Amino acid sequence: MTGGVDYLVRRLRLRHLELLVALAETGSTRGAADRLHLSQPAISKMLNEIEGGFGARLFDRSHQGVQANAFGAAAVYRARVILSELARAQDEIDALRAGASAVLRVGAPSVTVTVPAAVVLLRARMPAASVQIREGRVSELIQRLLDGELDCVFGAVTPQLLSSDLLPLLQSELLLEDQLCVLAAASNVNVRRRGLRWADLRSAQWVAPPKETLVRQAFMTAFLNDGVEPPEPVIEAMSSVTVGALLRMDPSLLCAVRFEHARDEVARGNVRKVPVLPAIPLPSLGLFTRRAAIGQPAVVQEFARAIRKAGARAGPRAAPRSR
Repeated sequence: MTGGVDYLVRRLRLRHLELLVALAETGSTRGAADRLHLSQPAISKMLNEIEGGFGARLFDRSHQGVQANAFGAAAVYRARVILSELARAQDEIDALRAGASAVLRVGAPSVTVTVPAAVVLLRARMPAASVQIREGRVSELIQRLLDGELDCVFGAVTPQLLSSDLLPLLQSELLLEDQLCVLAAASNVNVRRRGLRWADLRSAQWVAPPKETLVRQAFMTAFLNDGVEPPEPVIEAMSSVTVGALLRMDPSLLCAVRFEHARDEVARGNVRKVPVLPAIPLPSLGLFTRRAAIGQPAVVQEFARAIRKAGARAGPRAAPRSR
């Protein structure tokens, strides 16, 4: 029978939480023992203490090893968050000792104008704040957010995320509507006429991201909706540095990107956005934080205000607020 929260607080130690994570990641008591530098009998004893505290079997045992069940998965998730929060506390104390007033850990795609603008606004309000930006795919960043490694994530509200089991764990706010954009070198005279449609650009030399990306899928949809077969890009590239260099070195190329990327390239110069009809929407961009009973730190709240302000200055236009 479970001893309740008081039992967990009094009897379980951080080492027990490390064990939960180690068992989930290694899949065996031997693997967990090696990672934590403990004997297997000690591991078994600690696991019995944990399961006694929760009043439930958390791992299914077999000859193949151990596997977290539904109860175990919930416990492992919370253990990861607690351990990550401790790591965050250490990072914050180190930063405060070095003179920072607060630490903010932000996840964002590799190309975004809104996040740098929001960071500048944040530091205008909190000059001594330390900001750590981690770049990556939204799905990976969301997982790091839920694991406690990040404070917030700015990214696309994808259909996969909307239909996933993770959504109830998140607090989300839609900030910007997004759309597919076409970029060309400023010297490219072949795409300057008005009223261009996607079908008119079927024979162009395209740079586009891989097929599994939202931008590439929207790119293909644009041509299909206009009654023509989507062109096969002559170059596939994800890196904004690579795309920008290609456009500036080869003026014959066109590139399909999202609006945030288009803003960034145009601001750098020698590249312009080509109006093409009809407009093709992409999933809106939003700010994600962990849904929690306790309030967000002041620096996270201030960044949320800053990114709303930065988003309001951008386009195509601000998205309606959500959740």
